Amino acid sequence: MNVETTAQAATISLEGRVFRGVENSATGDVGQSTTFTYHQDGEVIWAEYAGGAVVRGYLVGTREAARLSFRYAHLGTNKETSTGVCESVIEVLGDGRVRFHESWAWESRPETGTSIVEELKQQRVGNCS
Repeated sequence: MNVETTAQAATISLEGRVFRGVENSATGDVGQSTTFTYHQDGEVIWAEYAGGAVVRGYLVGTREAARLSFRYAHLGTNKETSTGVCESVIEVLGDGRVRFHESWAWESRPETGTSIVEELKQQRVGNCS
């Protein structure tokens, strides 16, 4: 990321932005059919997600500039619950959309991995300020 993108990434609001999985490690459950709706209140972030291998999921955590730290929990299509932790770095794309570069670790099983989640074009809900 260049300095200009990093400065913008540190201040851009995540409220109402809708994302989809783009890439994930083989041991991850999030895929291209998984969508996330993010919310933000100051340094507090949370999201609901579903699709693909995930029936329903939630994440909650904090934001410090262009970095997110959160825990996630979801119910898979296999009817098993899964939990983990994730650290994400925000990138603002040339067209104004947001991309997350994520490093995650399951707490409910031994695997770790990386993923990329990217904002869908014009899919924000609620207050987009």
